[in-house]
Amino acid sequence: MALHVTSSIAIDDAELVERFIRASGAGGQNVNKVSTAVELRFDVAATEALPARVKTRLRQLAGRKLTTAGVLVIRSAATR
Repeated sequence: MALHVTSSIAIDDAELVERFIRASGAGGQNVNKVSTAVELRFDVAATEALPARVKTRLRQLAGRKLTTAGVLVIRSAATR
């Protein structure tokens, strides 16, 4: 299966790595016990799914979400 970004760009599911982690911040009794956040990783540098111009634009827009190794890291956490 693939994530269809546009009609001409699709990212294979194998290139996306999701990991459930513990969110920082207030959590009451569940703090440090329950994974309430998700981290999505996508190796921009290694992917062949994106054309060079798209990779360049993504690097410009990603800012601190892009590691020095070229991996895009996006975190999302549920809040109360």
